[in-house]
Amino acid sequence: MTRCAVLGSPIAHSLSPAMHRAAYAALGLDWGYDAFEVEEDELRGFVASLGDDVRGLSLTMPLKRVALDLVDTVDPVAELIGAANTMLFEPDGSRSAHNTDVPGLVNAFAERGITAADSAVVLGGGATAASTLAALRGLRVSEITVVVRDVSKTDRLLDLAAELGFRTSVADFSQVEQIGGFDLCISTLPGGAVDPWAEHFAAVAPVVFDVAYHPWPTRLAIAAHRIGTELLNGLDLLVHQATLQVEMMTGRSPAPLAAMRAAAREELGDREPA
Repeated sequence: MTRCAVLGSPIAHSLSPAMHRAAYAALGLDWGYDAFEVEEDELRGFVASLGDDVRGLSLTMPLKRVALDLVDTVDPVAELIGAANTMLFEPDGSRSAHNTDVPGLVNAFAERGITAADSAVVLGGGATAASTLAALRGLRVSEITVVVRDVSKTDRLLDLAAELGFRTSVADFSQVEQIGGFDLCISTLPGGAVDPWAEHFAAVAPVVFDVAYHPWPTRLAIAAHRIGTELLNGLDLLVHQATLQVEMMTGRSPAPLAAMRAAAREELGDREPA
């Protein structure tokens, strides 16, 4: 049996097994997909221990950077942002690293009919924010404002923004009242972190993307819904990046997006408190 898996720490919360297994069933593939708790310093040994029945790995935190050192080739997007969420094992024994978060976000926006924008505000300065900047370049955004809790920790993100050709400004959350008038607002912060400013950021753009998906809705999502702002959440990104992984790993296209989304929603429903 061909096998794939998702690795990370923590990993018990991952929706990847539900989505990938649903895809295999829809595609008529007798493949296996499991989840493994793997720390950053354990990844090299884990990968070396795998047999030739493994086709691909999905990678979550904290493995997205260290994975780049364990492959023979890195796709341009993963190389640009310094993070991979997918590792493929080729028939010739080589390994390749890819990033499907970036095109996944582009596809999530496209599903809502959003294929281009001029300006965006990005909340947060971590790895997800880096992927978001690369995706916004794909939407032909030219002007970015990054809002972070600590402006002194944005050097890497600003270097990426410069490489992507953005006109970029940085602000901290003490300045939020002066921030507004964007085409897109993307919060890459964990659920609850934006709560004190939810009403403000729900209204700074006609489209809000909140990377959170559980628990849902966040205060930002509630505020956006209340005033009629177009709203995307982390599940939209998660499903779209996973469909690209399935296509890479199986060689089948298109991946069954509807079946994967339904499986993710069912899995989340099972986790809700009774």
